[in-house]
Amino acid sequence: ASFTISLRTVDNITVMIKLRPGVLPRCQIRVKNFIRSELKIKSGETVTFTFTCSTPENYFVMEIQKNIDCVSGPCPFGDVHLYPPGLPRLNRTFIWDVKASTKAGLELKFSTPWLRQIEPGETCPDFVSYNIDSCIDTATVNIGTFCRNGSVSRVKLLGGVIMSLHLPWNSPLTTSGFNIANRSSIKRLCIIESILKGESSVTLMSPNYPLGFPEDELMTWQFVIPSNMRASVFFHNYSLSNCERKEERVEYYLPGSPSNPEVFKLSDSQPANIAGSFNLSLQGCDQDAQNPGILHLLFQVVVQHPQVDENVTHLVDLSKEWNMTVTIHFEGWPNGILLMSEPICLICKDRRTCDRVLTLVSGAVYKISFLCKDLSRLRITAEKSISCVNLRWCQRKIYSLSVPNTITQLPIQLHKFIWKLSAPDLINIEITSPSLKLQQHVPEQRCNTSYSYSIVSATPETDLNVGIFCPGGSIEKIQLRNNITISLKTFGKGFLNESNHQDLKMSFVPHIKDECTFTVSPHPKAKVYLQTPNWLYGLPPYVSISWYVFVPRKQVARLGFSKDRMGIACETGRAYVNIKEETQGAEETVRREDELLPEPRNMYHNFWVNISNCKPVDKTQLTLQFQVTFADRQIDLGVILAVVAGAGVLVAIGLAVCCVKKKKKKSQNPMVGVYNANVNTQVPGKHGLFTKGRKTNESHVYAVIDDAMVYGHLLKESNGSVAPEVDVYRPFDGPIGSLPPSPPPISFRKDIKCSSNTEEPPPLTDTDHDTYTFAHQKSGQLEDNGDINEKNNGDTSTSLLENKEQDSLVE
Repeated sequence: ASFTISLRTVDNITVMIKLRPGVLPRCQIRVKNFIRSELKIKSGETVTFTFTCSTPENYFVMEIQKNIDCVSGPCPFGDVHLYPPGLPRLNRTFIWDVKASTKAGLELKFSTPWLRQIEPGETCPDFVSYNIDSCIDTATVNIGTFCRNGSVSRVKLLGGVIMSLHLPWNSPLTTSGFNIANRSSIKRLCIIESILKGESSVTLMSPNYPLGFPEDELMTWQFVIPSNMRASVFFHNYSLSNCERKEERVEYYLPGSPSNPEVFKLSDSQPANIAGSFNLSLQGCDQDAQNPGILHLLFQVVVQHPQVDENVTHLVDLSKEWNMTVTIHFEGWPNGILLMSEPICLICKDRRTCDRVLTLVSGAVYKISFLCKDLSRLRITAEKSISCVNLRWCQRKIYSLSVPNTITQLPIQLHKFIWKLSAPDLINIEITSPSLKLQQHVPEQRCNTSYSYSIVSATPETDLNVGIFCPGGSIEKIQLRNNITISLKTFGKGFLNESNHQDLKMSFVPHIKDECTFTVSPHPKAKVYLQTPNWLYGLPPYVSISWYVFVPRKQVARLGFSKDRMGIACETGRAYVNIKEETQGAEETVRREDELLPEPRNMYHNFWVNISNCKPVDKTQLTLQFQVTFADRQIDLGVILAVVAGAGVLVAIGLAVCCVKKKKKKSQNPMVGVYNANVNTQVPGKHGLFTKGRKTNESHVYAVIDDAMVYGHLLKESNGSVAPEVDVYRPFDGPIGSLPPSPPPISFRKDIKCSSNTEEPPPLTDTDHDTYTFAHQKSGQLEDNGDINEKNNGDTSTSLLENKEQDSLVE
């Protein structure tokens, strides 16, 4: 196809067709009989040309530049047209270079749907973009790049302007979409007007962004907002230059403010909940010539309907807390990126100080409110530091690791509460859960509670991820040797109901040997799964971990490992698994990394499990898991049968003895046992009188005694006026000591004469007396025994056993 471009002299237009950057010249321009790679057509010229290929849009671009001089002559104000017509379908850029005096201002007014500013490098959806440069004397400042469909309706500039419109080769656009108007001097670099209707937002940048804002310059953004809407300003990215004089700042003209302009630093929280239209200005400073630095700003203005509960305040009392911060933020903070188009939630410390992220510090009381339709999109992250410098001061103190009520009462879900615990080298940290206890989160036993604890220990070499734990397990105590971080993370809304039952506590303790020690106190018949810390990356080199497991009474614990070997090879040192039961004479089981792990075994007493690492070779990790199952102890059937058999034998022996005694009793006359005080009983402290001990001699055994054999009447006084008391023997079933029985009380030995060579034993304590049971004998029985009484009256020096022996000799 052939194209003809005719330019009038008065239009002051130049057309340039050239190859696209980085494209090989496989297509050429033919003008008459000449072939060329580019074509320039000046004002007053008419040129006809063709392309040597059928798709010139893939190889060429076109620039159409119109120069407008508003300094030496009148300006052609009004709508700007796309001229000349009949251009080939190439990617093209229209440039309007307007020269104007700095004493006057130019206004670029855009037709709907207005413009939207984009960051450098960003492209527009329809590939149609506007670029605005301000020209002051010889300096050029880039005001920004814009797409269609936005809120920027006007741009006012001081001095000249270079306006560019970039159109793709297939764009149907036939009008420029803006007009130029003359205005009086604006006394600043530029004014950008943005009209926001309904709930919406706009993102804007300072001139030259991300490069530096011109030195000691001033610019303004004007925001036109309905009075029934609320606007909030957020600075998302900014940097400051090095000022010699003045100070970089932003100034606001706010509706109804008695102190306009209100001045803020760029680092301050910017105004929020603004009712109606307002102005925002950016002021630079005089920069250091040697090191000027860069001042730039990217910010967002969000417009919302007034919130129903914007006047409802919530009290957050942190006055009694120490070293604690509470951050209220949007979901996904700080790593997540909040899209500019998403509905915004604001947290306000007062009516004008609102932000998407609000941090409260301990030692103060806050009244906060929320500008948010959906509070479920907000989260709370809190952090508290606890440290110990002197063990004498903090050793006896127990710290509660629970979330304060002032946080749980807020209508915002707690995302995470972090405790950072630190202590010197010789002071360690102990974590306890006395009532709830902790369960380690492992694949075989997952946590299903509304919250969990992540525990990380900061070792000198690297962080040791101790594990994830939740309440309702068997781990009662964890001792750690280094500074640790405990992170409570919630899942869903259930934590609000369970927060009142938190019982996690910590204290500072003296130095421990292992890197980490677990104390496991399970419930009866429980099954506990335990695994080494740093599960994903393996136990660090030379780290030792111990578990102390309580075995309940009448229970047996079965210990078993989940694999046969440790699965590592050591480059330096040895890795060990040690198992030892806490009972006298128990042997310690030790396995190295090159040996098979112990088979499952029963443990009847409290026991230790210790796992210590070597320096493994590359690509090998020490990760071990074991389980402990508790059950009631089972009595062995063989033991039961042996006990029954033994009992049967004893019963048989007892029956045999009874039969013999009964037969003997019928064949013999009853014999009277008389207590003889002259028997040489052992005096406490004089152990030489008995060669045998109390348990081995028979000094406490009567020869023959039963209920019919009484001896009390032998102690009767001569006048017979006192009825004697009769001693009836009862079998002794108490503990047998090492001393013989003591004589009966003195009151029952009035008629007993002591030989002259017998020492009077010292009084004995109550513990030396054997138990006697006495019964009164009837008078008939006394008469029947009269012969015996008369025979033995006056002779008490011979014992019953001796009389029995003499009678036997006579017979």
